[in-house]
Amino acid sequence: MTMRMRAVGLLLSLLAGSAFATSTADALVPHAMHLRDGRTVTLNLPAGLTVSPLAEGFRRPRFFARSPDGRLFLTEMDSLADNNRGAVYILDGFDAARGTVARVTPWMTGLRNPNSVAFHTDADHATWIYVAVTNALLRYRYTPGELHPTGKPQVIATFPDHGLSAANGGWHLTRTVVPGPDGKLYVSIGSSCNACRESIAERDRRAVVLQMDPDGGHTRVFARGVRNAVWMGFVDGRLMATNQGVDHLGPDLPNETFQALEPDTDYGWPSCYVDGTRIRVDPKYPRASGCTNVGRPVAVFQAHASALGFDWFPAGGTKNDVLDGQYVVALHGSGSPLLGHGYRMVRMDADGHHQQDFITGFLVKGKVQGRPCGVIRLGPDRLLFTDDKFGVVYYVRPTGTAR
Repeated sequence: MTMRMRAVGLLLSLLAGSAFATSTADALVPHAMHLRDGRTVTLNLPAGLTVSPLAEGFRRPRFFARSPDGRLFLTEMDSLADNNRGAVYILDGFDAARGTVARVTPWMTGLRNPNSVAFHTDADHATWIYVAVTNALLRYRYTPGELHPTGKPQVIATFPDHGLSAANGGWHLTRTVVPGPDGKLYVSIGSSCNACRESIAERDRRAVVLQMDPDGGHTRVFARGVRNAVWMGFVDGRLMATNQGVDHLGPDLPNETFQALEPDTDYGWPSCYVDGTRIRVDPKYPRASGCTNVGRPVAVFQAHASALGFDWFPAGGTKNDVLDGQYVVALHGSGSPLLGHGYRMVRMDADGHHQQDFITGFLVKGKVQGRPCGVIRLGPDRLLFTDDKFGVVYYVRPTGTAR
């Protein structure tokens, strides 16, 4: 292929990507911020909202959890490499009016790629903090106000950890744990590859969401064919998840998806993929059963946009209709800034309709200014999100309510 043909192909892919862009009918207002690393970053938000850095200096901050005593916990994965340098931090003393935290405390360090933490109080009224690392699900007894673990960890589940290779598209080292309203735990485990047929020994431990008791007992496959659900959360009793599609079908296929996961349902990987409103057969991995029974998504995003964190803002919670009855979803961004898909946060209604840009400015003229990752709702019109590229936690709130 000549250089000219490559350039034409890239242009066509960029044009196709722009055609899929979310609506920007509501003008976004720029907010310039000076960060501690010397950069000036301008992010664009809907009128009536503002943004400021809450905490800086992290290496790769990921996702949040709120403890039963109201504290904010945050995971950090250190870098893109598989390592044991991850940490869990406590953001203590959050001041909503000033947009500050009193202190950032490392609750635990030396962890293998911790992607998520979660809290659960069991039937015996014991409160546990669960830490999902690449090869295991750990839990510790939690004492309100503690600054470090007050007991030894229990390993309640182990996960496959081989095949972590960018070369085969299997760099899926994140694990996500979510407590359910039924008292069960739900854990997502990504595939070992971009697209392949998992071994018989591991087909119930890869590209799945597991359901288990709080102590790890009665583990079963809740949903399968879920290639890489990096974040999940329960909304009105439904287990919602973002899911990332395969990488070998070109710049504009398949769509990233937002799923309401149902028990005992197959979501298609590696044999099926989502193309807009259609579910298609991947010609490399066809199967006799076809794709007619594959679970359909609630919403779709641009291919390779890397849909990650999200949170739900219930209807009727605020007079600010920007967030009322809306999901906020972080589109982390394609691996190539040149492709430029994602690099934004979007909002949409409960049915995944009426997608609109919520925050932009993470990619400017091909230069990455940030990659949004984790999202947590703090109230009807406030949220935090992480930028795991430059190690910043940002605070979004109504204009005029903070410094």
